Amino acid sequence: MSTDPDATLAAAAFGDEPGRWPLPPATNPAQRWLRAVAAGGQGRYAGAATDLAALLREIPGGPLASLAHSTQGSFLRQLGGHDLARGFDGRALVLAGDDPQARADALVGLAADALGGGRYAASATLLGRAVAEGSTGPARLAVRRHWVTAELAMVTGDGNTAVRNAERAVELTPADMVRHRVKSQVVLAGALCCAGKIDRARTVADAALGDTERLGLVPLGWALASMLTDVGSATKTVEELRGMREDAAELIRRRGGTWRHR
Repeated sequence: MSTDPDATLAAAAFGDEPGRWPLPPATNPAQRWLRAVAAGGQGRYAGAATDLAALLREIPGGPLASLAHSTQGSFLRQLGGHDLARGFDGRALVLAGDDPQARADALVGLAADALGGGRYAASATLLGRAVAEGSTGPARLAVRRHWVTAELAMVTGDGNTAVRNAERAVELTPADMVRHRVKSQVVLAGALCCAGKIDRARTVADAALGDTERLGLVPLGWALASMLTDVGSATKTVEELRGMREDAAELIRRRGGTWRHR
């Protein structure tokens, strides 16, 4: 186990230790961003917001500030606040300047906001811009684009496109990006439901639910328990799933999350 805080926080945020807690303290803006990403993945929204606020006090502009705003937008979306997230993602795009990676992150966030607000054509346009901006860069950029593209296809009833993009996200997610791999499975399960492939969706979702329990990824666990409550599980009863969903929702509230939908 690394004693280097940069490596430890990177492994928690984007690597193979997404469930690590407690996290080491952050001593610079880049570490604060990684710490916030990792804490948010566990549903520790109050702690994540504290780190992001400290980051923005130190560096109010530029690509890292843009990423901080994109990250806050993603937390708001996870809790159903797409309209609120839009403001953060719009600010992220302004702060990104000409940095292609920060711009791509902001554009994907805006596409997800538009999707959540029912502005499907705008979402598709923003995803197209994100492809142009982020054709190179970290693997997570392409993975996020495919997540939102799959979600857009789901809400517009195109199950085949949804599955194709969700499977591409699974393929593109590096093995050591554990939280992203679980999220890709969540998106795939939803896409399979949309395509009418319920048995396979149930299998994928059951496996991913076990991963969220093992890793402490509470927001993803809430999403999977909600999905499986509707389609059924091979390993949990409906009553167990409802209990898991409510327990996750309550834990998120205790950790500083404010639900905009339930």
